[in-house]
Amino acid sequence: MNAIDFSPLYRSTIGFDRLANMLDGALQQNHSTGYPPYNIESTGENHYSITVAVAGFSEGELDITTEQGVLSIRGKKADDKTERNYLHQGIATRGFERKFQLADHVEVTGAELVNGLLTITLAKEVPEAMKPKRIAIGGGNNLEHKGTVVEAA
Repeated sequence: MNAIDFSPLYRSTIGFDRLANMLDGALQQNHSTGYPPYNIESTGENHYSITVAVAGFSEGELDITTEQGVLSIRGKKADDKTERNYLHQGIATRGFERKFQLADHVEVTGAELVNGLLTITLAKEVPEAMKPKRIAIGGGNNLEHKGTVVEAA
């Protein structure tokens, strides 16, 4: 396994601890089996969707949570008490967990299960306070925000 030393990053940056920890975690993460398959799609400026193939799972067997910038999708099949004599069993019914690291200000806006595909919609909503402000030159301490001039304190 490759080891990368992030200590130079820590020495020269402030407030990027989460980014370095995220990179470190991604490098150390156990490579998953690829089950279930998924797509990540950009559906517009600041809008995204994740589609996960969850054939055979019902809404009650799926759990979607977000916590501290991590989107988790879990599937656990209900116990089937029916005794079956399979000649071939190729449809996976095992449980799974997929995790996605979300960028700052990315929020889940919805989820839908249609024809065995779970689609989760996301949007990046930057707060007004974090958007760039234009500073007008001349005539006092004026700040221009979204086309309006605001008196600076």
